[in-house]
Amino acid sequence: MKITIRSQIVFISLILCIGQSLAQTGNFSPVTSDMLTNPSPDDWLMLGRTYDEQRFSPLAEITRDNVDGLQMVWSRGMTDGTQQTIPIVYNGIMYVVSPTNSVVALNATNGDLVWEYNREAPSGVRLSAIAGTSSKSLAIYHDMIYYTSPDGYLVALDARDGSVRWEVESYEPGSGSKNTSAPIVVEGNVITARACRNYTNCYIGANDAMTGEETWRFHTAAGEGDFGGDSWGNVPTEKRVASPWGLPGSYDPDNGLIYWGIANPQPYTRLSRHGSPDGTSRTAPADLFSNSTIALKADSGELSWYYQHLPGDDWDADHTHERVLARTTLKPDPTKVKWINPNIDPNEEYDVVVHIGEGGGMWVLDADDGEFLWAMPFPVDDARFNISNIDVNTGVAEINWDNVFKEDGDSVITCYHNTRGYWPMAYHPRTNSVYVAFHDYCLGMTADLSSPSGYRDRNGILRPGVDPDEAYALGKIDISTGELTRLFESGLPGNGAVLATAGDLIFWGDMDRRFRAFDADDGEILWEIALGGVIQMSTISYAVDGKQYIAVMTGDGNSATQRPLDLAALSTPRGHNAVYVFALP
Repeated sequence: MKITIRSQIVFISLILCIGQSLAQTGNFSPVTSDMLTNPSPDDWLMLGRTYDEQRFSPLAEITRDNVDGLQMVWSRGMTDGTQQTIPIVYNGIMYVVSPTNSVVALNATNGDLVWEYNREAPSGVRLSAIAGTSSKSLAIYHDMIYYTSPDGYLVALDARDGSVRWEVESYEPGSGSKNTSAPIVVEGNVITARACRNYTNCYIGANDAMTGEETWRFHTAAGEGDFGGDSWGNVPTEKRVASPWGLPGSYDPDNGLIYWGIANPQPYTRLSRHGSPDGTSRTAPADLFSNSTIALKADSGELSWYYQHLPGDDWDADHTHERVLARTTLKPDPTKVKWINPNIDPNEEYDVVVHIGEGGGMWVLDADDGEFLWAMPFPVDDARFNISNIDVNTGVAEINWDNVFKEDGDSVITCYHNTRGYWPMAYHPRTNSVYVAFHDYCLGMTADLSSPSGYRDRNGILRPGVDPDEAYALGKIDISTGELTRLFESGLPGNGAVLATAGDLIFWGDMDRRFRAFDADDGEILWEIALGGVIQMSTISYAVDGKQYIAVMTGDGNSATQRPLDLAALSTPRGHNAVYVFALP
């Protein structure tokens, strides 16, 4: 066999790449709790990079002055199926959930496969039935990668080779529940949540990271006899549903609290849950812990405090996604912010929890005790907003009674709907602002007691009166003043995760395949590229050997369409699942 010089070069290059990957995994340095608390700027160890879910990278090789020189350094196609995940990176290896119930480890400098874990479908279940994974990300601790599989298991994989170290069922088979969130590791425990269809499986759980043994669980729908149980009225415990299906929670190591968001109660309408719209209170608390921020003690799962954003939801206006933690002075502008606690001291620094609901609205709470600090309708103040009032002294919210279904067959338009979803926002410490992609979107819906969900004719609509060419935007919100600046507006939605960097850049992509870098101050587009498919979730930054990379994924997620958007106008390939990575020359 004739071996050419070119063949020798290719062979040697392949050996070097394999050797690099083996070196990275073979000499594996265990990830400690201290490393999770204070990660290297080079690594991206969890969905939001850090426990505070700020999605801020301290890497600054790529700046406003040189970002226009970004070039693609590698890309890798993924298998077919829906995906809505965010990779993690440690020591030069990228770990990512594949749409086909598997996990892959890739060399983060070139995309070469290091290992792949393919999970077999359980007996009697078709692989295609669980192919479209909803897991939002992975977790890492010690020498293991933690994966919440769509067939109902928490799986610990060896970070070196992908072999299974242990696995446990994370909910009861046949319950209708499924893994849709992402795990985080806090002080040696893997914390998980899930979509759920009954009280038994509506919980946030902790499992020992080394053994998988359960250490605690907290039920997110208060049962009869539980704290808050009376808020469900006469609904039997087993039928109480408030799901923690969305993005995972955040953690403050200083006070030992985990902050998690809970979704709407089910069935969707008060009529179908209680038999009457007044089957629960019009003001908080109602149907606890639905649509709430809950703060749990990390060592025991005991409730420290809760705040309910929307009492007794009637429309599936979720409040289930990430809670961003920050420290700031507060000087909310009454011309921008509708509800302000009169006792805020403008000279004091507060540790705060920042939340923007899937059903709209923005809240800033005290991280230590949940005290209400300020809130506003978001993205704009509209009479159809699902909250009619907040008592600024107590923080108690009141549902918008005008929008509540009073009788079977009633139809309403309520705001907002899928204003933001499982695509996380970012926080930039220098600008003291969160950056969020949002849809100026409302909901048309009819009550139907014959439906198990309690509704029919349920469709998202652009907010009446909004300019369709400005309905989808990237916003910058100062968490001290509440001022909202629309950095970018479009007639096409964007479901990509937002990334902030120390280079004073904001990275974000949309469903029109455009991936962009914006100036963090004024939103000027400094760099743009068209990719091969719609951009969902995913944007991160990491470094290997001193070189900074920007990574983004494309592919269809569960919220890949928004009506009345004409998808034909996009001319965008659907189902194009891939990883794209960029760096300076």
